[in-house]
Amino acid sequence: MSDTKARPQPPIAAPTAVAPTGAAAWIRDLGMGIRFAAGGGREGWIRTILTAVGVGLGVALLLGAASVPNMLQNRDDRSVARTPHTALDDKPLKATESTLMMRDTGTTFHGKSATGIFLHADGDSPVLPPGLDKIPAPGEIVVSPALRDLLDDPANKLLKERFHDFRVTGTIGEAGLVSPVELYYYAGSDKITKSVGGYRVERFGQDNSLPLDPFLMALVVLICVVLLTPVAIFIGTAVRFGGDRRDRRLAALRLVGADARAVRRIAAGEALFGAILGLAAGAVLFLLLRELVGVVDLTNVSAYPSDMVPSAGLVALVAVAVPVCSVLVTLISLRSVAIEPLGVFRGTKQRKRRLWWRLVLPVLGIGILLLSGRIDRNMGNEAVNVTAIAVGSALALIGLSALLPWLVEAVVGRLRGGPVPWQLAVRRLQLTTGTASRAVSGITVAVAGAVALQMMFASMHDDFTQITGQDTTRAQLTIRSGTGNGALAQRMIDDFTKTEGVTKVIGTVQAYVTRPGGKKVDDMTPTTELTIGTCATLRELANLASCKDGDTFVVHTGSREQNDWVDTTARPGKPVNVGPDPDFNKGAPEVLWTLPKGSPTVQARTNPSGMKINGIYATPSAVDIEKLDDASTTSWVKLDAKTPDAEEHVRNAAARISPFLGVDSLKSVDRDKQYASIARGLQIGAGATMALIAASMLVSMIEQLRERKRLLAVLTAFGTRRTSMGWSLLWQTAIPVALGLALAIGGGLGLGVVMTRMIDKSVTDWWSFVPLTAAGAAMVAIVTLLSLPPLRRMMRPDGLRTE
Repeated sequence: MSDTKARPQPPIAAPTAVAPTGAAAWIRDLGMGIRFAAGGGREGWIRTILTAVGVGLGVALLLGAASVPNMLQNRDDRSVARTPHTALDDKPLKATESTLMMRDTGTTFHGKSATGIFLHADGDSPVLPPGLDKIPAPGEIVVSPALRDLLDDPANKLLKERFHDFRVTGTIGEAGLVSPVELYYYAGSDKITKSVGGYRVERFGQDNSLPLDPFLMALVVLICVVLLTPVAIFIGTAVRFGGDRRDRRLAALRLVGADARAVRRIAAGEALFGAILGLAAGAVLFLLLRELVGVVDLTNVSAYPSDMVPSAGLVALVAVAVPVCSVLVTLISLRSVAIEPLGVFRGTKQRKRRLWWRLVLPVLGIGILLLSGRIDRNMGNEAVNVTAIAVGSALALIGLSALLPWLVEAVVGRLRGGPVPWQLAVRRLQLTTGTASRAVSGITVAVAGAVALQMMFASMHDDFTQITGQDTTRAQLTIRSGTGNGALAQRMIDDFTKTEGVTKVIGTVQAYVTRPGGKKVDDMTPTTELTIGTCATLRELANLASCKDGDTFVVHTGSREQNDWVDTTARPGKPVNVGPDPDFNKGAPEVLWTLPKGSPTVQARTNPSGMKINGIYATPSAVDIEKLDDASTTSWVKLDAKTPDAEEHVRNAAARISPFLGVDSLKSVDRDKQYASIARGLQIGAGATMALIAASMLVSMIEQLRERKRLLAVLTAFGTRRTSMGWSLLWQTAIPVALGLALAIGGGLGLGVVMTRMIDKSVTDWWSFVPLTAAGAAMVAIVTLLSLPPLRRMMRPDGLRTE
């Protein structure tokens, strides 16, 4: 029989799994990277936390910047809502049940300005300003919470004394205040009349704000770019923390079968997880910091926390851009790295960085700015090409950060010899020029932008800063009343003279007088000013050879045209009309006063307010002040600099005389309010950006030391001195920073020249970079000192231990 045994059959092969491709591969590998970042042990979590902290700081600043438009809009809305609506024509409102009589007022205490309004209801149902539930009665005052706290402080007795005639009966609500730290009040008074500057209103809500000057608009755009570009660079640097250790972990994945594309996507997943944590951390930090906005008054800029709400579109942009950028930056950084199963290879000789494409960005940015043309200030904000300024300046600054790695590589590659610390630093920089450049790119961009901003500020300084001509050596305060009479003028002189800290008082009563008879010159009734004061006062205002009570003078100021106009009205021996001006009061009877025939002609002196007053000067007994129409009383007060709170004592004395007296400080320089506000905003933003850059450098340096922990321990074991290591660390930071600052100075000066050309100005300050570079160098020194303690810990022998 033949053998009929069946032949053994080969086993059926199991179906092989098909590796996902396309979007599925991306999702799988990104998810694996996220798992490695979340559960990769101590090393993985350290890198993730460093990335999250760095990204979180940048995100918090971005959210803060995104909140600024809403914050300013909310502040403006509340300011407009409480502004009294006045009639556009000259017809006065008639009193009704809903109208109010108002009079603006204010005071200053230790440099802090408090603004207020006196109110009196015409009827039983008056319109209410926002923040009030009723109109305060005469003798009552409703104050803001910040002003209430000042009044309740026992240390501010002088301020409380200023409001001694009023009883605090309430607090202004949030709707009636621009910010929580604003000093504001509403006071009730039944003495408000037109003669003291009172006016009638029937509703609130009038926008009296002025549009932003085109030059300032261009400046604001450049400020935003300068402050936010370093933040974007910082976030890009933060997602690359711990790159060397990550690459070694990825080599292990290659050993178990992952291909090169997969490990890059896994690395992107790790960076994505850190960026997402950074977004969450930044949002929490932003919510915490915005609570300080209502508590801290940074250079007179504050708001309610509820005002700091970033717009939804900008939040969405940040939420999408940060994770996407983290993935792209990681993929780009790994293009020059070969991650193989047996290790990470960067090549025995790195390919030199190419220069041509790095020059394209700044050249393109400068070209856009040049092609956008000059700004015509007379055309308003329509003349400002916001997009061109933003894109052009951003490209110019980003181009500088792209040029920095090439410059560092080109310079350190030629350095040879020197002491041991210098050689250690140079060799380390030659091996890792990219890491060193990234650490200082933020400083480069920030300093370059700051140099350009300072050049713009200096070039437009004269347009927004006025030399007042006020003489602060002759007087420091001026007090003015809307009414003028001899008794008030004399009381002001007497009371201020007796006030503590006052060394001299000048007081006058002033009114306009006209030529009687109806004769006109160039369709105008000849008019001049009548100034009444004692001989001591008049000597301060004119060059008088002699003076006694009863004398009068005709005063010229030096201009022939003005002198002829004065002489047309002030004719010695002829009458003048001291009553109502016939051009504005048709049919009003003339009130005549004859200028004495022997009145000499004298030359005016500049008064403490920086003005020369021409016209007629008279001593009190020469003219009856009661006959004057619409006169005002003015006093100038000189203070004793050695007397503490002398100014506050004068303000209290003025409040005792009349709550309607206006007290102003004389100042030699007057700055435009919008210009000053932008300058304050720049100071705040620059401070936050520089703090962020310092934190970036510190975190980056600590991260680099952590990655080189074993190398530092080996050098210590071979006898390298700790001082040499410390100096080496300083040189490793100082060399890239010096190169970055040099690049920043050149780039900043170039950008500044272009921007000043756009506003049709010339450069007035070529040395603005000196304090900025000094600040950058000081920040580097501080960061280096803060990194020395971690350096000492990492040089211990236990750094050689491995597992």
